[in-house]
Amino acid sequence: MPDNNSTAAIPADATPMMRQYLAIKAQHPDHLVFYRMGDFYELFFDDAVRASAALDIALTKRGQHMGEDIKMCGVPVHSHEAYLSRLIRQGFKVAVCEQIEDPAEAKKRGAKSVVERAVVRVITPGTLTEDSLLDARSHNYLAAIAEAQGELALAWLDLSTADFATQPVLPQQLAAALARLAPGELLLPDRLLAREPLKAVLEDWNTVLTPLPSARFDSDNARKRLLQAFNVAALESFGSFSRAEVAACGALLDYVELTQAGKRPALAPPRRERADGTMEIDPATRRNLELVKSLDGRRDGTLLATIDRTLTGPGARLLAERIAAPLTDRAAIERRLDLVQLFVERPAVRERVREALKRTPDIERALTRLSVGRGGPRDLAALRDGLDSGEALAALLGAEPEALAPPPAPLGEIVAACSNHRPLIDALAAALADEPPLFARDGGFIRNGSRRWRWSWRSSSSLLQACSPCRRPWPPPAARSPRSTSPRPWPNWPRAAVTCGRC
Repeated sequence: MPDNNSTAAIPADATPMMRQYLAIKAQHPDHLVFYRMGDFYELFFDDAVRASAALDIALTKRGQHMGEDIKMCGVPVHSHEAYLSRLIRQGFKVAVCEQIEDPAEAKKRGAKSVVERAVVRVITPGTLTEDSLLDARSHNYLAAIAEAQGELALAWLDLSTADFATQPVLPQQLAAALARLAPGELLLPDRLLAREPLKAVLEDWNTVLTPLPSARFDSDNARKRLLQAFNVAALESFGSFSRAEVAACGALLDYVELTQAGKRPALAPPRRERADGTMEIDPATRRNLELVKSLDGRRDGTLLATIDRTLTGPGARLLAERIAAPLTDRAAIERRLDLVQLFVERPAVRERVREALKRTPDIERALTRLSVGRGGPRDLAALRDGLDSGEALAALLGAEPEALAPPPAPLGEIVAACSNHRPLIDALAAALADEPPLFARDGGFIRNGSRRWRWSWRSSSSLLQACSPCRRPWPPPAARSPRSTSPRPWPNWPRAAVTCGRC
C-alpha cells in the first residue's frame, strides 16, 4: 500500500477531499484518523484495514489513489464511543477530525470546495474523560518519567478527576511505583528506552509506553508551562520540586494540551508525594497479595473486592488508591483512623450518611468534562445533585454536635467543603429539567419557563472557578445584582475568590 502518511504522497490529480485527508493524516501518522463525513466517521487506507480487523466491521473500497483501491470503513457518529472504547482497549490511539465549517460556507467558495476539517482531539488510553470509556471505580492515570541532573522523577495525573501528583524515584524504586499506580499510559523520553536498569523495568509496561522526543522533557520549558498553567509566579507555592519532577509534570501538561487540541482542562496543581510516604511493594509481592487485582487481572477475589462497601465512584477510587498505597506516616494513619472510629462507634450516623451518599453522583468527572467543553446537560445535573447531597451531609453531621464530640480533625474540613452551595444548587434546579438528556443537541434540558437561564451552552464552563490557594476547579458562590435580588446570568458572574474542599 502506498505511504499515505506524507503530503509528498499526494498526487496532483487527487480529489480535494483526499488531499485534505492526506494532509491531516500526515500530521498524525501513528493514530487512527476518524474523518467526519456527515453522520459517519470514515477511516481510509491502512487505518481502515487495522480498524476493520479490530472492530470486526466491513472493509470496503471506493475510488483509487496512486493506482490502488482506497480501502475504507466507517462507524456512525451517534454510537462512535462504543467503537472508540474497543479500539482504546486494544492499544490504539485515535485522532478525531471534525467538520469545523458550515457546508453552506464551503459552497460559497465553489462547487468543488471541501468543508474545512481539523483534528479536535487525540484520544489515547491515558487521556479519557467520558464515562462510557472509563471504569467508574478505578483511576485512569497518565504518567511520565523524566530525568534531570542525574535524578529520576515520576509524575501522574488522572485527566478525568484533575488529580495531579509527582515524586522523586530511584531506579530501583521505579518498578514498585509503577505497579502501585498501574498507569493507563506512560510517557518517557525516547533516550531512556535503552537505559539500564530502566530497560528491564519498562519491558513490563511495553503495551502502555509512549516514547516522546527528549525535548518535550526540558525542565526549563516545563517550569514556564506550569507557571502559566496555574497562573503563579513560583512553583514553590505548591512545594519544593526537583528539576526532574518539574520536567515530568511539564511533559504531562504538554501532552494533555497536545491531545486536547489546545484546550487546557482545569487540573489541580501538582502535589509532591514523599518517596517514603507510602509502603514500597515490589511488583511480584503486590501481584501475589492480590490487593486490587487478582493473579488473573480481575477485581474479584481481591482484598479490595472483599472490603469495598463504597456507594459512589469517587469513594471507590479513593479506597482503591489507599489500599494500593499503604501509609507509613503514623500521624497520617491516626488521622484516617479517627474518622473510621467515629463511624464504627456511631452506626446510626453511619447509616444516615450512607443514605445521603446513595444520591451523590460523580462530581469529579462531571466537572472535568465541563472544563474541557465536553460536558452535557447531565453533567450540570450531576453538579446540582451532588452539591445538594453535600449540603444534606453537612446538615446531618452538624445537627448532632454532642453525638460527634469530640469531632475528629478531618470532619470539620469535610463539613466546610460540603456547605454554602445552596444558591448555586437553587439556580441549577431552576434552570435544568429534573431528568435532562445525555446530549445538549437532544434539547429539552432547560426547564419550561426558565427563559432568563437560556445562556449559551458554550459558556456553561463559566460555571467553574478555580480555588484561590490551589487553582482546583470549584463551583462559584452566589452573586447578586446590585439592582436586583435575582442571580445574574452565568457569564456575568463576578470572579470572587473561592476555596475548594481540599484547602
